Amino acid sequence: MKTTKELLGARIKELRKAKGLSQEKLSEKVGIDSKHLSRIEVGKSYPSLDTLEKIANALHVEIKDLFEFIHLSPSKELTDSISKLLKEADEDKLRLILKIIRAVVR
Repeated sequence: MKTTKELLGARIKELRKAKGLSQEKLSEKVGIDSKHLSRIEVGKSYPSLDTLEKIANALHVEIKDLFEFIHLSPSKELTDSISKLLKEADEDKLRLILKIIRAVVR
């Protein structure tokens, strides 16, 4: 499961892309280094409250919109369904599933 920091970063990236902005352009509007924005977007760094406000303003959204990332994480229902199916699989099927998951995630 992703951390709040990763979900926040993914949401900022999602909104930035929806507005057609590059990291360079958004970081310029916000007044931060593009490397710092990159670290925020990949969940390596939390933005300060001041930076959050500037990001929201630059994206023309409210700060609360930056935290609407429930759709970015798997639902409990989905993860419960997957867990149930995995519990029913024998060892050979689990090995195959692991190979498939690794191929998909890469």
